Amino acid sequence: MSLIQEAQARDGGLTSRGAAARPAAWSVTEQPWAWAVAVLLLIMPIIANGFFLIEIFGTTLILGTIALSLMFLAGYGGMVSLMQLTIAGFAGYMVAVFGVSGNANISLGWPWWLATPMALVLAVLFGTLGGALAVRTEGIYTIMITLAIGAAFYYFTNQNWAIFNGHTGINTIATPHFLGIDWRMDVAFYYLTLAVAALCYFAVLYLSRAPFGLALQGVRDNPRRMAALGFNVNAHRIAAYAFAALIAGMGGVLQVWNYRQISPGSVAVERCIDILIVAVVGGITRPVGPYIGAFIFVILRTFALDFLVKVGLDGNRFRLLIGLGFLAIVFWSSDGVIGLYERWRKRGERGEARTRPGGHGHG
Repeated sequence: MSLIQEAQARDGGLTSRGAAARPAAWSVTEQPWAWAVAVLLLIMPIIANGFFLIEIFGTTLILGTIALSLMFLAGYGGMVSLMQLTIAGFAGYMVAVFGVSGNANISLGWPWWLATPMALVLAVLFGTLGGALAVRTEGIYTIMITLAIGAAFYYFTNQNWAIFNGHTGINTIATPHFLGIDWRMDVAFYYLTLAVAALCYFAVLYLSRAPFGLALQGVRDNPRRMAALGFNVNAHRIAAYAFAALIAGMGGVLQVWNYRQISPGSVAVERCIDILIVAVVGGITRPVGPYIGAFIFVILRTFALDFLVKVGLDGNRFRLLIGLGFLAIVFWSSDGVIGLYERWRKRGERGEARTRPGGHGHG
């Protein structure tokens, strides 16, 4: 049983017929704390300075959105793709190539409202073609072929100067201005990332309950049975890759607007694996998981270096803390932090049931 299937089975996500049914408690809009988090996110510019607003919360939303595309494929389709950051990076490069940047000999100078849709269309095409190759494999082979696509793209951008400007990358990329607002200003950009993250989250949540999403989950659980029922298994999987590519592409566009530059280091192999860590740590079977994992990852990446230096260790070993945290969470919960919370919540409910009059504790 795979990690994903084990997590679903533990949380009661598999019905007797094998179809996936999400626990009602994890419709986030029905959780009391979810509304508190939503309000907190909306008022964040009032209580946080520019550093925390963009480097912590803005980056969390961007990484979470890219990891959400992986969660959609893995959680609902059973396909672990390591090329999602590559797709995001490809979209970012296309924004730089078609838009305006400091490299006038490479960028075509299109306005952002033309360059951005073109970048997203090409990112979806790139993800769809990669998905068409990946669906011919299963399990570890899917992971390897998507990782190979990511590695190939990294080396291509590193060595190509005509389009990607080699290892130097493309700098001073223009950001959008409309309605009289510079959307790269801290508050405006934060609300832009929050809006995109919310859009992607609710799109995944809706699609998971739509006929396509239910069919995709059926394909994940029993592809032979779905094929016998007349469903085109590969077509559903490729369509899932296309949708996930759109989400990853939107995250990639935000990322390139955030840093105003992009280089091969942005699409390196270790970055691709970081997205997997983010998704797994948060919880790879529910849409909110990637955002939880992204927040934990960003906090560790931002503050672990200073912590290690203070205790007399090499600050470059901050990835060791991330790795240890990843191992600990996976060891204790097959569904990341969400799985830990779910077990804690169920344990509390059982304790309350035992202490109620008429419960087991008074029987």
